[in-house]
Amino acid sequence: MIEMVDSRNGVVDKPTVLIVDDEPDLLELVSLTLSRMNLQARTAADVNSARRLLKAEKFDLCLTDMRLPDGDGLDLVAWIQQNRADLPVAVITAHGNVESAVRALKLGAFDFVSKPLDLGVLRKLVGSAIRLGTRAGTDRTSVTFRGPRLLGDSEAMEQLREMVTRVARSQAPVHIYGESGTGKELVARLIHESGARSEGPFVAVNCGAIPTELMESELFGHKRGSFTGAVSDKKGLMQSAEGGTLFLDEVADLPLHMQVKLLRVVQEKTVRPIGESREETIDVRILSATHKNLAELVAQGLFREDLFYRINVIELRVPSLRERASDIPEIAEAVLQRLGRRSNTDPPRLAEDAVEALQAYSFPGNVRELENVLERALTLCGDGVITAEHIKVRGTARPANSEAPPLATPTESGGALGDKLEDMEREAIVKALEKTRYNKTAAAKLLGMSFRALRYRVKKLGIE
Repeated sequence: MIEMVDSRNGVVDKPTVLIVDDEPDLLELVSLTLSRMNLQARTAADVNSARRLLKAEKFDLCLTDMRLPDGDGLDLVAWIQQNRADLPVAVITAHGNVESAVRALKLGAFDFVSKPLDLGVLRKLVGSAIRLGTRAGTDRTSVTFRGPRLLGDSEAMEQLREMVTRVARSQAPVHIYGESGTGKELVARLIHESGARSEGPFVAVNCGAIPTELMESELFGHKRGSFTGAVSDKKGLMQSAEGGTLFLDEVADLPLHMQVKLLRVVQEKTVRPIGESREETIDVRILSATHKNLAELVAQGLFREDLFYRINVIELRVPSLRERASDIPEIAEAVLQRLGRRSNTDPPRLAEDAVEALQAYSFPGNVRELENVLERALTLCGDGVITAEHIKVRGTARPANSEAPPLATPTESGGALGDKLEDMEREAIVKALEKTRYNKTAAAKLLGMSFRALRYRVKKLGIE
């Protein structure tokens, strides 16, 4: 049961849904379903009638058929995006007509449902849309401050934050692409947290980390006895994400036979566990990411073109760190704060020359590499201040006055440089041990690392 309370007078208002269709039987079926959800239903038989109602009354959701007597449902979707952008709109498509659904999602539709209507799927869709509407008046970006968030005030990050807010209002599949280490999973989590599914689970799957022979069982589950070793029923990761979001990281690593099965999940919203004779309906939003160029993989025949267009309805690019060097000081400070909390010590301060050294480097490994550089610098510094001499990076500095630097290629770290870094690290650890009279617990605290980390480094560096 769905209700909305007017905070001014405590009156309970029933959310109102506009149904646009020229089939009386379908209008009656949907209206009855909505009334059992404690929702009000208003109906319109064509595009013009729908526009008049949308101009005159307030609605919380619009459900429209694709084929109408005086136009196309896509025209109504586009009109709503221009005139009532805060109103979620879902489309009703003919069975198998996924191309129309994809076009509607690209135009800004919230979601789609296929004929013949599955009332369970319809109820879940309506519930998600109404929850989204009830949050429209709140600061939807505030949820990003409960955990890791997108740091930086550069123009690239402002645009990314704006896109995250926009796509969070939809249920369309989103493909996130960018170099390794840029924070693609963080972007996916923010989309989930900012949308109507925030109370549901967020399930992240690294497609490249699951052995091929186990992938189908891991994603879709299996029934007991369906193969050797299946001693009990197992729920797949798809089903575990029910009502929430499934994030497929490194989706380019999916083998072709699994791409076929994923395509059916996206199109039909159903899964079939191994050994099961019937398909199960699921309510999951699919987000995907990769550092590879999917379009090139499609051209090479390594990734299915139809799946590419299904998961790439909305595309988000996460900028590399070298494209937003002005954000490095803020990110570095946040990383040092986190490292300080982890080791239960006061975080060190970054000297100006250290900041300059970081901003002069191209960071082919992006934010992940920045974190590694700072963790090493934290080990090397002894007085609570990280200077340029503590910043050890590989490769060369970024060319001056380079607004759009070329993609950096990883450089081989020479043996001499590796030996020099180890010597410096060994010297810092020995000094800390001598200062604490070889009390490893006190030395670890002084170095800003855990006791286990210090013990590992002492053994690796041969310090006795």
